[in-house]
Amino acid sequence: MWISLFFFLFVIRLTIETDRNGGADCVEGDTIAAISTPIGEGAISIVRLSGDKAIDIANRIFKGKDLTKVPSHTLHYGKIVDPDTDEVIDEVIVSVMRAPKTFTVEDVVEINGHGGMIAVKRLLQLVLDQGARLAEPGEFTKRAFLNGRIDLSQAEAVMDIISSQTEQAMKVALNQLEGRLSKLIRNLRQNLLEIIAHVEVNIDYPEYDDVEEMTHHMMEEKTDVVLEEIDRLLSVAEQGKIFREGIKTAIIGRPNVGKSSLLNALVQEERAIVTDIAGTTRDVIEEYVNVRGIPLRLMDTAGIRETDDIVERIGVEKSRQILESADLTLFMLNNNEPLTDDDRMIFSMLDDMPYIVIINKTDLENELDLKEVEKLADGKKIISMSLKHQEGIEALEEAIKDLFFENKLVDRDEIYISNVRHIDLLKKAKRALLDAKDALTMQVPLDIVQIDVRRAWEYLGEIVGDTASESIIDQLFSQFCLGK
Repeated sequence: MWISLFFFLFVIRLTIETDRNGGADCVEGDTIAAISTPIGEGAISIVRLSGDKAIDIANRIFKGKDLTKVPSHTLHYGKIVDPDTDEVIDEVIVSVMRAPKTFTVEDVVEINGHGGMIAVKRLLQLVLDQGARLAEPGEFTKRAFLNGRIDLSQAEAVMDIISSQTEQAMKVALNQLEGRLSKLIRNLRQNLLEIIAHVEVNIDYPEYDDVEEMTHHMMEEKTDVVLEEIDRLLSVAEQGKIFREGIKTAIIGRPNVGKSSLLNALVQEERAIVTDIAGTTRDVIEEYVNVRGIPLRLMDTAGIRETDDIVERIGVEKSRQILESADLTLFMLNNNEPLTDDDRMIFSMLDDMPYIVIINKTDLENELDLKEVEKLADGKKIISMSLKHQEGIEALEEAIKDLFFENKLVDRDEIYISNVRHIDLLKKAKRALLDAKDALTMQVPLDIVQIDVRRAWEYLGEIVGDTASESIIDQLFSQFCLGK
């Protein structure tokens, strides 16, 4: 009786709480269309359609085989013709994919035409004239989510793959798209749901003697299992966030210490202007670079010094602002010049911030007091470089990797939480479970304690979309590009 009753409650509650997403029928809606390739010149351009009328709409403008009769997941050569004028618009390959084995779980048609702005825009307009609606940003992926093919964390992984700056970032996103994070989160939710159901069975059916009573100690043990897993996820979250967003890295120093040269060396192209004239860089130059699999968002700043030049002063002020918000600072000094008051001022500005000191121009005669630099750096890493001869770059890259990963190799099997929304929800879930543990310590009745457990369960549900509100879902998909 106990086992059947327990799982009956478990299934009923799970079904009710996840009704919006779990086991839902396909979303009823109109047929959408959008350009799924970047606008501009290229080998091909793709217009994608999804919906009940996708195949019919494509068939009206396609001169070739009858698309309504062709097998699913097949390609067909032909021409796109304006049905009103019989004008040939483009020579194309059309792919037909029938529901439910498609990305959106709807009928999907992709028209592969020649690249170019004029051709693809005319093709899209023709599709819209035949009854399709222009898709909203991310609407194809949103339909895949609403139709139950993927959950919300997997949908977000799609955008992460598109925006990946390094191979490691892409691997993290692919693992998430494959559902590894989803599976883990759902297992944690199931553990919490069993706790909730167990407590409610004890309350609602006290007459059953064979029902094991949930005690404070038992509830604490079950809660600790979930807490340990959340702590493990959060322990590698910072690394995951780095893979996803990159390290905001400011290159600072006095004018003419080689900041722009360092940017160019890391990017491996002449991205910034390099001259012997102090104050050449007046504005912040940004560039992404891959350093040992870690994305760096490099910012070459104006030299920090006292100046009467109005334009340069604005650049210096921007440099100060960038410094305050940076995740990492590369502070550059000249080997062939003694420390100045400006250098000492920058050291004081860095204070407890993570930074690496770079002594450039080691190919020139030493005039820098290295002992004073070591004292001011106070244990921070110091790298000697000669950018003129491309020396010291590998040592800098290794120092950056060590600073953020502490010599630990990235585990390919590790599940990395990289999304800020996910990290925030995990922290909220952890806080709710800690509140539950505090209540258990104070011997608060279990039916009250389970309120905190349920809060944690709901926070975890927001990660995969089971308990996410419509406004959150709409906001997330609005960040996607058109055609995805």
